[in-house]
Amino acid sequence: MSFLSFFGGFKVSLKQMAKTRVTWQYPLEKKPKASRLHGRHVLNRYEDGMEKCIGCELCAGVCPADCIYVRGADNPAGDPVSPGERYGFVYEINYLRCIHCDMCVEACPTEAITETKLFEFSFTNRSDAIYTKKELLVGDDGRPQHLPWEDWRPGDDLFTSAWMRATSPSGNAGYEGRVQWSGELGYGVRAPEGGQSGLRDDAATGIKEIRNRLKAHIALRKASIRIPGRRPKPAAGPVDSGTPDGAGPAGAGK
Repeated sequence: MSFLSFFGGFKVSLKQMAKTRVTWQYPLEKKPKASRLHGRHVLNRYEDGMEKCIGCELCAGVCPADCIYVRGADNPAGDPVSPGERYGFVYEINYLRCIHCDMCVEACPTEAITETKLFEFSFTNRSDAIYTKKELLVGDDGRPQHLPWEDWRPGDDLFTSAWMRATSPSGNAGYEGRVQWSGELGYGVRAPEGGQSGLRDDAATGIKEIRNRLKAHIALRKASIRIPGRRPKPAAGPVDSGTPDGAGPAGAGK
């Protein structure tokens, strides 16, 4: 009896082999990423090319993982780096510590630091895990730099400030969906994410319901769980108060 029970353990495995496969062939195929996914950081620039970071060190102060190191310096009088009096002279993020909580994004007063959708990167040594300002600062086209150990896919470098644009000043819902941020190099003024308000442009912000993003995957999954030979259960209809017994679905008891 115990010998037969050993083969009985493969019952579930054999049953799954006859069903439609829904496995994503990672890394060749990837699921769509959420619009507000917390990924690798970027340091943004204004539309005129000047850096947004003013070296205030608020991001480093609020970071719970103590992974950000910032040092500010006075702007050169003849060739300023940022519009303010100071700029971020040193900016480093240690991704061996970062937990991608986005508190640095919330604390930044100039929207200088935001996050992309990229979260797949690996390092061959510890020094590569410490991103410097040279690696974090966006290029002349406003796009994040693509480093050799990062797996960038189309769309990962878009909507980098989505999380910041989804919040309301001081939690006041009256300002939700209203533009109160500066433009970004290569993108201009980003469209607002309206949330529950009517001031929203999903086409411009890339917001899609998760069901629409994974519609094909859900359809395959539903097809795969159908058991051959078993009739699907009929959907329960609305309660019809006009039936003789006053309860149950319409047509019950006929």
